Order: sequence, then C-alpha cells, then structure tokens
Amino acid sequence: MGGPRRCSFPLLLQVLGVLLILLEAGSQKTSDCARWCPPKSTCINATACRCSPGYISSSGEIFTSVLESCDDINECGPSSTVSCGKFADCQNTEGSYYCTCIPGYELASGARTFRNESENTCQDVDECQLKPRVCKSRSVCINTQGSYTCKCPPGLELNPGDPNLCTDVNECTSGQNPCHTSTHCLNNIGGYECRCRPGWKPVPGSPNGPNNTVCEDVDECSSGQPTCHSSTVCINTVGSYKCRCLRGWEPKPGFQDKQPNTICEEMSLPTWTPPPGIKSENMSRFFERVQDLRRNFKPALAQGTMQDLVKSMDELLKEPRDLEALPLTERHHMATQFLLGLETVLRTLAEAMPGDSFTYLSPSDTELSLMIQEHGEGNITIGQSHARMLLSWDVATGARDSGPTVVGILSSRNMEKLLANASMELEPEKKAELQKIYQRPVHGARVLLLSPVNLVFLSNTNTEKLDSPVTFAFSHSGKKPESRQELICAFWKSNSTKGGYWATTGCQTLGTRNYSTTCRCNHLSSFAILMAHYDIEDWKLTLITKVGLSLSLVCLLLCILTFLLVRPIQGSRTTVHLHLCICLFVGSAIFLAGIEKEGEKPGLRCRLVAGLLHYFFLAAFCWMSLEGVELYFLVVRVFQGQGLSKWKLCLIGYGVPLLVVAISAAIKSEGYGHNLYCWLDRESGFLWSFLGPVILVVLCNAVVFVTTVWKLTQKFSEINPDMKKLKKARVLTITAVAQLLVLGGTWVFGLFLFDPQSQLLSYTFTILNCLQGLFLFVLHCLLNKKVREEYRRWAGRVTGSKYSEFTTSTSGTSHNLMQAHRPSESGM
Repeated sequence: MGGPRRCSFPLLLQVLGVLLILLEAGSQKTSDCARWCPPKSTCINATACRCSPGYISSSGEIFTSVLESCDDINECGPSSTVSCGKFADCQNTEGSYYCTCIPGYELASGARTFRNESENTCQDVDECQLKPRVCKSRSVCINTQGSYTCKCPPGLELNPGDPNLCTDVNECTSGQNPCHTSTHCLNNIGGYECRCRPGWKPVPGSPNGPNNTVCEDVDECSSGQPTCHSSTVCINTVGSYKCRCLRGWEPKPGFQDKQPNTICEEMSLPTWTPPPGIKSENMSRFFERVQDLRRNFKPALAQGTMQDLVKSMDELLKEPRDLEALPLTERHHMATQFLLGLETVLRTLAEAMPGDSFTYLSPSDTELSLMIQEHGEGNITIGQSHARMLLSWDVATGARDSGPTVVGILSSRNMEKLLANASMELEPEKKAELQKIYQRPVHGARVLLLSPVNLVFLSNTNTEKLDSPVTFAFSHSGKKPESRQELICAFWKSNSTKGGYWATTGCQTLGTRNYSTTCRCNHLSSFAILMAHYDIEDWKLTLITKVGLSLSLVCLLLCILTFLLVRPIQGSRTTVHLHLCICLFVGSAIFLAGIEKEGEKPGLRCRLVAGLLHYFFLAAFCWMSLEGVELYFLVVRVFQGQGLSKWKLCLIGYGVPLLVVAISAAIKSEGYGHNLYCWLDRESGFLWSFLGPVILVVLCNAVVFVTTVWKLTQKFSEINPDMKKLKKARVLTITAVAQLLVLGGTWVFGLFLFDPQSQLLSYTFTILNCLQGLFLFVLHCLLNKKVREEYRRWAGRVTGSKYSEFTTSTSGTSHNLMQAHRPSESGM
C-alpha cells in the first residue's frame, strides 16, 4: 500500500515541471512578437502579421514584409461572392458591407439594411398612397413597379420645371389653332373657345363658341344702319367698313378719307396764279379766265370745265404775241411753271369728274385723254391719236389710299411756241457713246421738235423715280434722220438758270416705225420726240478748214501756172514743185467738194472720194519725199550730179501711191468709207495704209534735213568769207528749213494728235496744213528773185508801162546771168 503512493508523487512533480516549461516557453514567445505590424492587423510572431477581418494585404492575409499594409476588401465589387438578392443594392463600408433595397422598394420588416440574400424581403412601395401626395395641382398619380408617374387631365400639361405639377395648355398659341380661320380662339383654363371676331357673325346653323364654329363677314353697308355720313359712300371691308368721299368731294379739315367717321365737302379747284416777275397781257387774260372757271366750278360740271380750260390754253398758245418777245430764259421759266400748274388743275378736275374715261379733241388739235378707276389692277393702256402709254395701275396709284386713280395725257402742238429754241442736255453716258461712235468730241446738239408736247399726269405725284418703267409711243412727222442726226425721246426739265431744257436721262428710245417712236422712261414729265443734230465738229475748225483750203487752192493754182510759164526756173526741182502742187490742188479740191458723207452708210460716191483722196494725198507725200531727195542732191552732192531724171521722178511720184492704193483696195475694199466722212476706216486699222507711208516720208525728210544742215556747217568752215557766197549759203539753209516745215514737218502735229479733244494740237495741225498751198506760193514764188522779176515783166506788159521796155532790153543780160548761176539758184 505504501509503495504506490510513493510513485504518484514523482509523477505529479513531472507534470508540474512540464507546465512550468510550457509557461516559460509561452512567456518567451510573447516577448518576441513583431512591433512593426500596420493598422488593421495583429501580430503573429516576431516576423509575421495577420490582417484583421474585412482587410487584406497584397501578399495575402498573413504577411512578413514591413512594407505591406492592410486595405479594405470591397465585398460589393465585381469579383465578390456577396449577394444581396433581387431589388437590392450592396453598400461597401470600411472593413464590412450591408445591403439595402433599391429606390421604390423597402423591407417587409421596415428595417433599413440587411447582410445577405436570405434576409432580403424587398417589396414595391406605393408612392401614390404617401402623405403628402407626390403629384400636385390636379395631376393624377399612377403607381408603377418601383416608381410612379404624374398624369395631367386634358387641357393641362406637366410643368417643365416641376414634373409633379400640371399647368394650363394655351391651345390658341400652341401652333395648332383648332379654330376655323374665320374665328378668334379664346383660351380658358383647361380648354378654349372659338368665337367670331368683331365685324363677323356665325354662318347660319353654326354656334358661336365650339371648335367647329364658322363665321362670315357682316356687311355693315347693307345692314340698314346709318354707318356713314351722307357726304360719303359706305365701302364694306372684311370685318369692317370705310366711308369714302363722293366723287368730286374731299374730306373736311380735321377728317381723313376712308374712315368710319369721315365727313366731306365739295371739291374746289386749286389756286393757279401766273409766274412772278413775268409781265404778259395774254398770260394775264388767260389767268383771269382760270379764276372765272375756279369760282364757277361744280364737280358735276368737271368735263365742261376741262374743255373750257383747254380752249383757253389754245387761245393763249396759238398767238402768244408778247410771250414770244420775252427773253429766252423768262419764256422757258414761264413754260415750266405753266406746265406744272396745268398738270395740277387737270389732275384735280379728273378726280372730280364722274365716269371712267374721257377724251376731248379741241379745234386746235389739242387732245386730252383720261382714264379713272376706283380699284385698278394689272397693266393699263391709254391712247389717242398723238400718243399711247402702257403702265401699271400700281404705278398710277402710288402710296395714296383715297380717291380714284387717274391716268391722263394732254397733247398740244401749240406748246412748241413756248419751248422754241430750247437747248438739250446730253447725259454723260450718251455723250460718251456718241464720242465713241464718231471718234471725236461732241460739243452738244441742236434739236428740232417733231411731235406735239405730251403732258403726262397720274394720281401718283411722286413720279421722279417709278417702281416700274412706263412705255410710250409718240406719233410725229416723217422727217428722216441724216448724217449725225437721231430721233430721241426727250422730256422737259426745269432749271433755275435756264428756266428749262430738254433732257434724256432716264428715257430710252426703243425704235421708230411708221412715223411712231417707242420710248421707255422710269419717270414722268412732259415728253416730245426731237430730231437731235449732234455738233460733232468744232465750227471754228470747220471755218478755218474751208477758208484755209480755199486760199490754198488759189495759191496752188498760182504756183502751178508759175512753174509752167516761168522759164528761168525750169529744172528738176521745179518739176517736183509742179507735181507736188498739182497733187495737193486736186486732193484739196476733192476734200472740199466730197468729204461729207451722205446717208447712214458710205455709198459708191463716198468710197470713190475716199479712194481718190487716198491716192492724191499719198502722191503728194511721194513728191515730198522727192523734194527731200532733190534737196540732198542740191546741198550734199552739189558737185556729183543733178539728181533723178523727169521720167524717174514721175514713175516714183505717181507709181508708188498707185501701187499702195491698188494693194489696199484688193485686200479690203470696204475700208474706203468712214462712218462720219468719206475717208479711210479707222476701226479695222485700214488707216495705216495712209499713215505708214506718211510716217516714212516724214522720217526720211527729217534725216535729209539733219544731214543737209550738217553738210552746210562743214561748207561754211571751208569757204572764204565772201559775202555773196555767205548770203547764198544762208538763203539755201533758210530754204531747206522752210521746205522741211512746209512739206513734211506740219504733219508731225497730226501724227501726235492721239486725243481729238486736244484743242491746241487740233488748231495747230488744221491751220498749218490748210495753209500749205499759201506757204508753197510764198516760198517758191514770192521769195524767188527770178519769179519776182518775171512777175514784174508780166505786170509791165499788162499795164504797158516803161518798165516793160526796160525789162525787155535787159532780158538777154539777165537771162545770161541766170544761166550762169542756175546750178546753185534753181532750187532756192
């Protein structure tokens, strides 16, 4: 018994020892736990840490790196195994999560959250049963699965700013007017009404108010009610009415026409007085008659008043007497004022006249045509024997809104006496066009009145610029336009300086046929057809040309007789002088007689004249070139021969121009004949068949002149200072210079006359070339000593004086002297 007890005690001691060892080991292990574990983690040992539930590191739940951290686990993320169930959403929290029902649903227990799908009891919430109501102001709530909608009753719509609120729909301004066009839409809260407008009434059987209401206009003028004053006429309009003055009546002061309250009084003629500052007994008597017509005027007698007025005007213009004696400016000023006053009175009489049209032809062939309408549409044509007019009623009416519309034409031939000698002003475009056609300045136009003066007037008084043009056809005399003449449509325009003049601005002449000219104008005035004769030429230049050429013809004839009859001067140079004068004489005579063109197009006569002028003037320049050749032989080669023979001179002088003219005619024969004169055509460049040789001759003669002067200068330095020889050389030099200016230098001004409007060059060129024959006579005849002696001898024979005996007795001696000096003096 004692042995076992001793054995149990040592066993107990062993157990206690083991426990102490274990306790010591545990105490030692705890003291070795890692102190670097991050937040949201716990220490495992000295080298490892564990993340708290709901957190994880990048290495896992347990990690050993001091760089790791514990981050929240998103249990609601895509890869999560957490499921909240139907109609629920998962909401993640820091280290955990919870589940909630989606909007429009709630848990059956009323709780807010749950943890897993097994606790999901989400069910739909009926928002329409909530208090306060979600839908407001007459809107109806309709519950839907998980939500609700607010619906408005008819006539209301949801407010864009508050989808739970209904507001009224304005059916009348919504763009979908449900009412008939004859009604007026009235909006109500939640609805509308269709009612008739003022001045309208429902058609029989149609109520007033529903959307099917249809209305019709109320004719106030036939309703039997006294709507307008007795001085007016009632005019029904759509939905209303107007009161218009009777024909021949006008609104009283303070009232307007075509108003419901219009009151009118009888119309009176406007005051028409003579122009101030013009004294005329005839004009005074005429205006006395006008005042009598004004005092006795009655609208019902408007036609008779117009006839009396036209007759009085005819009496005034048929024998104007003292009016024609007035200065031109005063007479034209009086005519302008007379036309303006006549237009105003005729317009007033036409507006007062009963009826729709009226035509009156006076004994003096003055014709008045009128057309009156209340409501005209489209185009209208009004005509008479002197004129016709096509225009739009809108143009005739203008902006006026009262009274009838009047269109009238007054044609008078007697009016020409007041407008006689009136000038015409060409518009810049027309002037530029004429200068382009005639290729020279246009200095104006002289006019001849061919048609009666046509005074055109409308109800529209603003006719300076019409919205659409007016077309006219004016009858006139059958005078055919000649050269530089044209039929034009002109109008009378007032002017403070001239009193008045004819103008064409704004009017276009369309054409003439059977003594009738058609025009189109964008304004109205007093019109007439004129024959315009354009002043293309300067009359001063024309006079200089005719007088100068006539004088040159006389001088050239004297030169020709001198060169043929004076034997002491016969020689090659005299032959050149003779044929040069013959060519210039024939060319100048043809120029004076036939340069003017007849008709619109150049005919056979004009082409023949142009060809002859081309030939003889070219021949004259060829003889001018031979003058230069002779001058060269005389001065430069004085000791080496006497120049060309006579047959060679004639062959060159007449053969070369004949060849040029023949070639030119063969290439382009229609080039002979200009649109203005019987000369060469400029447009096609045909004129160069003349200008080319002229330029060549002028240049060659210029070279000869320079060479001659240079040679003479050398000779002056070589010769002895002998007075006779020095005098002879001086005379020779003067002769050479004079010949160059006369036989070629004058045409330089023509070659540089590029601008026809250059008056300086034009006058210089005309004077020098028209007097070319005079210069030749002075140079080769009057300045030649031998010729002067021969003239004295002839004069002595004619007068029978003693001088003739003297000249006869000494003729042999003088002849021998001339023969001795002939080589050097024959060309002087």
